[in-house]
Amino acid sequence: MIGAAGTEAAVRRLWDLEAVRQLKARYARYVDQQRWDDLRGLFADDARFEGFWAKGDGPDEFVASARQNLTGSLTVHTLGQSELAHVDDWTIRGTWALIDYLEWEPGTRGYRGVEYPGQRGVRGYGYYEEEYALTAAGWRIRFLRLTRLRIDPLFGPPEPRHPDFVELRDDSDWVPIVGVAPVAPDAG
Repeated sequence: MIGAAGTEAAVRRLWDLEAVRQLKARYARYVDQQRWDDLRGLFADDARFEGFWAKGDGPDEFVASARQNLTGSLTVHTLGQSELAHVDDWTIRGTWALIDYLEWEPGTRGYRGVEYPGQRGVRGYGYYEEEYALTAAGWRIRFLRLTRLRIDPLFGPPEPRHPDFVELRDDSDWVPIVGVAPVAPDAG
């Protein structure tokens, strides 16, 4: 039978997992909305990155590179099938399935150093592998690896956008960001 302390600890661990899920959802939204300053705020100061076309030794350089590579592009990041587990009270590791769509003006860039004539983007499939750290500011991404299973270059004119469908790139926060101050793990 779980006592009050055990129930409180179990609820706390579930809350931690939900906080990380919301953190990752904000990551995808901030990239797609090109909210670079907000994106930077999701990373621990010692964050490391692997497998991206955005380069950098830390979060500031990574976000600056993402800004340079993606500004003016249409991006759609779809995440699912999260697997999250506590390593300890201060660390969570996770894996996320990813499907992403990146579209740019033909002939203006390539992807990861590969550019084909007439290429206008890529559709990719893979996984994010991540580690999260509980900081004074809440849960933050400390390690982020992108592993690709497949990348399909996009060619030809983009599909026409129907005039009756309005595209919005709203940068407001519809859902308020609610955090819980970090609590020291129970010593007992």
